[in-house]
Amino acid sequence: MSAEDAPPVELTPAAADLLRRLRGLHGPLMFHQSGGCCDGSAPMCYQDGEFRTGGSDVLLASLGVDGVAERIPFWMSRSQSQVWAHTRLIVDVVEGRGSGFSLEAPEGVRFLIRSRLVGG
Repeated sequence: MSAEDAPPVELTPAAADLLRRLRGLHGPLMFHQSGGCCDGSAPMCYQDGEFRTGGSDVLLASLGVDGVAERIPFWMSRSQSQVWAHTRLIVDVVEGRGSGFSLEAPEGVRFLIRSRLVGG
């Protein structure tokens, strides 16, 4: 698969493990990344449908996770998606709590985005 054919968002094994755990606790999940300040620039994980998306958001990816029955939508603000258009987003997990309403906060960890450029 070429870099251009690879999905725009991928998960590290640690992120996939955490998503399996969160799915068991909360049901179907979704991500939204706004690109705002502070933790607004981190991907926030919610119960699917808990965060209302609208015309200023785009569905960037639909993530498959082994052991999770449904795909996990990854939404991003339209303006942020234009900034990151030539970047592969990699959802990872680090220790420490973020500030926000993301479902992983009580677990003592937080999701974050790592990235790498794609294309020429």
